[in-house]
Amino acid sequence: MHSKYLKAQSLSAEIIGAAIEVHRLKGPGLIESIYEKCLLRELELRGIHAVSQLTVPIEYKGFTFEEPLRLDVYAEECLIVENKVIETILPVHRAQLLSYMRLLNAPVGLIFNFREPILKNGMARLILGGADQP
Repeated sequence: MHSKYLKAQSLSAEIIGAAIEVHRLKGPGLIESIYEKCLLRELELRGIHAVSQLTVPIEYKGFTFEEPLRLDVYAEECLIVENKVIETILPVHRAQLLSYMRLLNAPVGLIFNFREPILKNGMARLILGGADQP
């Protein structure tokens, strides 16, 4: 099992609650950056450390370089959140989140589609391959 899986697992419920609160107060259909900033603030109010738009080291065949990742929220160094305002969550959005999860070795990821009138209808939860296995 991934060393941070249990932490990310319990944190995901708290972050889902925070996203629902942001959606309840701001409503559906605004631009993604508004939801990102509001979610970061909501997490701060709940005592959850989170950052966005960070730079990470990328290694490729012995070559390492720094690259900015435009991920929306990286919480407690174990869970990644991607905010969307789109018609529907597509496989490409899941693939993007999984790529970020692999790069940062984050065991859990969440996608929120803030376009949905009811946010629970626009959520996806992903687990890094093998992260939940003993």
